[in-house]
Amino acid sequence: MANQTPKPHAGMRHVALIVSRLEDCMRFYTSLLGMTVEWHPDVDNVYLTSGHDNLALHRRSEDGLGPTQRLDHIGFIINDIDDVDVWHAHLAAHDVKISQAPKTHRDGARSFYCEDPDGTSIQMIFHPPISKPSR
Repeated sequence: MANQTPKPHAGMRHVALIVSRLEDCMRFYTSLLGMTVEWHPDVDNVYLTSGHDNLALHRRSEDGLGPTQRLDHIGFIINDIDDVDVWHAHLAAHDVKISQAPKTHRDGARSFYCEDPDGTSIQMIFHPPISKPSR
């Protein structure tokens, strides 16, 4: 097994976040972003999915101790470039904090940034190499 080349992986489809406002974050990701609860084993953990990924939310301990990480943002892929602005309007209408308005990038991607209730930065993005337009 030593010198064996591994098969290509299936991509990054799992993110785990430590959050202070678990219930608010769960509502944000399910009610506004359309994810569903895959597993809710206890009051401190919930696993969400959009059907081909997994987002774990773990409640920050009362003492604030535990893992600390530096995360710039997480991204949600949008399949049609025009839907970036539709998502922006939808989230803004629900008083989601918008950090950066929609813009088209030099590589042809289009995105905007918002925040979940715990302050995690989220990029809603149409990214040509991995978005799958429905047209």
